[in-house]
Amino acid sequence: MDFKIVDIFNRSVTFEMNNSEAYLSGHTYDLYVNDEYRSSVDTNVFSVFGLYPDTEYEIKLKEQGCDQILSCCVVKTKKETVLLDVSEFGAVGDGVKNDTISIQAAVYCCPEGGTVRIGKGTYLTGPIFLKSKITLLLDEGAVLLGLTDRNEYPILPGMVRRTDDIKQEMSFTSWEGNPLSSFASLITGQDVKDVDIIGTGMIDGNAQNSDWWIDVRNKKKAWRPKLVELTRCKNIRIQGLKFQNSPCWSIHPYYSDNISFVDCSIFNPDNSPNTDGIDPENCSDIKIIGVNISVGDDCVALKSGKIYMAKYHYKKTENITIRNCKFERGHGAVTIGSEIACGVCNLDVSQCIFEHTDRGLRVKSRRGRGDKSVLENLRFSNIKMNYVHMPFTMNMFYFCDPDGHSDYVQCQETLPVDEKTPSVGNLTISDIECHGVNAVFVCIYGLPESPVSGVYMDNVKVSYLPEAQRVPICPIMMDNFPDMCGRGIYIKNADMITMCNIDIVGSVDDEPELINVNQKKLGGVSYRKV
Repeated sequence: MDFKIVDIFNRSVTFEMNNSEAYLSGHTYDLYVNDEYRSSVDTNVFSVFGLYPDTEYEIKLKEQGCDQILSCCVVKTKKETVLLDVSEFGAVGDGVKNDTISIQAAVYCCPEGGTVRIGKGTYLTGPIFLKSKITLLLDEGAVLLGLTDRNEYPILPGMVRRTDDIKQEMSFTSWEGNPLSSFASLITGQDVKDVDIIGTGMIDGNAQNSDWWIDVRNKKKAWRPKLVELTRCKNIRIQGLKFQNSPCWSIHPYYSDNISFVDCSIFNPDNSPNTDGIDPENCSDIKIIGVNISVGDDCVALKSGKIYMAKYHYKKTENITIRNCKFERGHGAVTIGSEIACGVCNLDVSQCIFEHTDRGLRVKSRRGRGDKSVLENLRFSNIKMNYVHMPFTMNMFYFCDPDGHSDYVQCQETLPVDEKTPSVGNLTISDIECHGVNAVFVCIYGLPESPVSGVYMDNVKVSYLPEAQRVPICPIMMDNFPDMCGRGIYIKNADMITMCNIDIVGSVDDEPELINVNQKKLGGVSYRKV
């Protein structure tokens, strides 16, 4: 079993197995650093921490319990100019003293190429603002714990006018696709670049002990903060850390490029409101590799704003890689939308495990997102879904926003195609195993004037929960759509649908239900009873 380097940091390195397994390697290996045993490894993505900067290390994987070397590589860590410990700036880490100013002082004093170290302890803090070209390192046992008083959180304006050109605007944050004022996040980056946030510590929003999860639909001074928000940032890497109890979305890259998340985890209670895992919005070149997410909403949600942003601040979300991840619970494992007015393209999801999520792939859109809301080149391959209620759903009648239940959004008649009409196409699904399906395997509902186009599925195996354990569920959030239970394939308003090598075992259906579907090739779909 050989492995490759994913990312090299100044005090750690992340590796990835070269195999075709999903998330788990299928075996347990012993990891050695310079012939010293470090840990056992059973996931495809793993990291080595506690290294020194600008130092060469030999990394070996051995068969567990024996001396046989399976793979070996030599790696040299990045250089570092200085190591600043926040305790030197007055941070106590006792969970009682407010350490915000001390940590912020360490960050602002850190020179280019330096590292701000947060040692073992609980650091009660408000928002910390990043600066470029530094590393923020959280040691094992280090916890950044969010203050519970919202008055301790600065408010970021959603949009301001530039003084050098009054025709231009500048957004500092957003709320559900619109540039609206929000509280600053526990880690906030504004126009920073070349930053690493690494370690084995934890960033805890402490939302369960605040009022962030109470009366969430009403704005209180400003909208809720995230755990991490990165606005107009470039070259940001997050590695190893644990994130939990976020007031809202956990990690929100916004109009940012080249952002990576490797070997980290995100946990929010399953009843916590709007606590998505990672929500890239109007971003490009995002890597999510070896990440474990279990949250109260969507695990990963790709967004690109509402129609105002598409008209005046157009930037599509593109080039997203999600690999060797495990997504649990949540409304969707990988969701696209619903705020996608600038479009989403070039998404590649592979070698992942989805467990106990409501949906696997979840596409949410509606009339009014606009003609720049083009979703295309979406690829899902080599994925295992265990007890996912509805593995694949695409809904073009999503009833979000104040007008979500209006006649315009929910009308089933063919309306004129205009500047408010979104589109979806070019979805490839291959080498998928779905075990324990409840409601429906595939539910696609396109617009009659803009059908979902170009869906290709190959080599998919589907089995269902036992009939006594199934519960009727409405698979898509639109008006007047029925609950489903044990269904196979339901598609309405689509074009160019190809399915081959699809094995469906235990569905109540005997064949796909297709309504207003053109150019279909379904010769490779088989239904079998248990």
